[in-house]
Amino acid sequence: MGERSDAVVRWLVAALVRAVKTMAQTAVALIGTNAMGVTEVDWVAVASASALAGICSILTSVAGIPEVESGKALFDLGEV
Repeated sequence: MGERSDAVVRWLVAALVRAVKTMAQTAVALIGTNAMGVTEVDWVAVASASALAGICSILTSVAGIPEVESGKALFDLGEV
C-alpha cells in the first residue's frame, strides 16, 4: 500500500476507537440517569443515542484527529 493508504488506515482506526469510546461514554451516562435496575433501562433510547454519538464522533474526526499525522484532516493525509 502507498503512503496515503497507510495514513487513511491509521486515521480510520483512530476515528473508530474514538467513536467507540464516545458511544460507551454516552451509554454509561444514559444508563446512570434514571435506572434503578437493568429492567428499567430504556435500551432502545440508549442504543439510539449511543449510535448518534458515534456518528457525530466520526463526522467530527473528518475535520482532523490528533492521533494521526499532527491532527490533519482526512482529506489532507499523505500530503507533504
